[in-house]
Amino acid sequence: MEVGVRSDVLPGRSALADGSGWVLRAAVLEDVEAIAELRAEVMRPDLERLGRYDEHRVRQRFRDSFSAQYTSIIVIDHELAGCITLRTAEGRLWLEHFYLAPRVQGRGLGSAVLRAALDEADAQGATVALNVLQGSNARRLYERHGFVLESEDPIDVFMIRPPVNST
Repeated sequence: MEVGVRSDVLPGRSALADGSGWVLRAAVLEDVEAIAELRAEVMRPDLERLGRYDEHRVRQRFRDSFSAQYTSIIVIDHELAGCITLRTAEGRLWLEHFYLAPRVQGRGLGSAVLRAALDEADAQGATVALNVLQGSNARRLYERHGFVLESEDPIDVFMIRPPVNST
């Protein structure tokens, strides 16, 4: 498998605090509006705090960059619980559009999905990069999983995680 092309081998795990399982399914073009709405809901507090929330732009930025080829939908009980995008660019695997519905946050889902993605990246020997908004609570999740600061500006924090050798 080419690094950065969505893998449907990331299995669902019963890793949530309540014991419920999750699965990943391939994204399709029809998912774009539901994910754009999820993005707007999840990012609104951080964007408002930074003075950058725009009702239209928050959705349009996702629509403009959406690629079903690299995106997986996180499903719990046949309902959209989130999404994750992994794509290759600049010699790295970029983790983008990792959003979880507020109703499933705080139950270990983010860690479980991220761990599955990082296991795949490690198997490929790929460095994973991402950016997170300044002051976002998500930064702690990424730091717990080995991401370190690469650079930052007043809005974004860019982080990387080199592959971990599992031997």
